[in-house]
Amino acid sequence: MLNVGALKEGYVLDHIKAGKAMTIYHDLKLDKLDCTVAIIKNARSNKMGKKDIIKVECPIENLDLDILGFIDHNITVNIIKDSQIVAKKELKLPKQVVNVIKCKNPRCITSIEQELDHIFVLSDEEKEIYRCKYCEEKYRGKRNK
Repeated sequence: MLNVGALKEGYVLDHIKAGKAMTIYHDLKLDKLDCTVAIIKNARSNKMGKKDIIKVECPIENLDLDILGFIDHNITVNIIKDSQIVAKKELKLPKQVVNVIKCKNPRCITSIEQELDHIFVLSDEEKEIYRCKYCEEKYRGKRNK
């Protein structure tokens, strides 16, 4: 039986699709934070069969949950304080994402002005469609990679 210790303060990201934890680790830039991170891959789950879990011990304000909502808004975020779950945060599709994805339109201003932020706006929440703020190019990649 694997035993990963309890957190004093931080997050537990649960119900991550099996095999996606490392993608989320990099997208949240957890490698750049000075905090303890535990990644559990292919854990048994009654709900999903297999799942990944990420435990992050850091001050709560250090994570950008908008990126997480963009990647997969079905992930459960448990907020931990004093070794207790104090809240469960439901993720939603963010209204806009900045510098998470890049516009592929060669005529977009972001192709010419390299220092410009890549901003995508949620244009259709039902179909989960994002468009470039500058040229309205539709994002065609997969969100939950």
